[in-house]
Amino acid sequence: MSTGYIALVHPLRRAVAAALSLAAVACSQLPSTASIAVPPIPAGEARAWFYRAAGPYDSQARPYARMNDGVVGILEPRGAFYRDVAPGHYHVTVDQFGGDFNTAKDVDLAVGQQVYFKIVSSDNWIVSGGSGDMGDNGMTRPTFYVWLMPGEVAQGDVARSPFFGGG
Repeated sequence: MSTGYIALVHPLRRAVAAALSLAAVACSQLPSTASIAVPPIPAGEARAWFYRAAGPYDSQARPYARMNDGVVGILEPRGAFYRDVAPGHYHVTVDQFGGDFNTAKDVDLAVGQQVYFKIVSSDNWIVSGGSGDMGDNGMTRPTFYVWLMPGEVAQGDVARSPFFGGG
């Protein structure tokens, strides 16, 4: 075996090991929200939580969540995140094609208040193309619904959800 071959194999082994390590990290799950030390709501602000529960017919799309047309985060399937905002009136929406009733909510937030928005999806609300039969080549577009949930109901779902950040 030549010395050049040995010199080449050693860096390749390191590269393969590094790639496998990165792949393992990418496949690992995020910690649940319950395992994260969430800081208190900053003085003079309010907190809005966004979360998606898992269901067999839920879309796997990752739309933007918006408050007063400003993006506040990406809605990951089964995920949760929060945003600390100034008190005031907010129109909460989710980016989507088309619309339906209950796809937006208006809320007035007071100092220190915490609200929970559950985002529910229907993966087959808007369908086009194909013959309409199951298994055809039709296209579906998910519709996302914004539900304002009571804290005592939402906190358990949020605690079990993977945490995607806050601030």
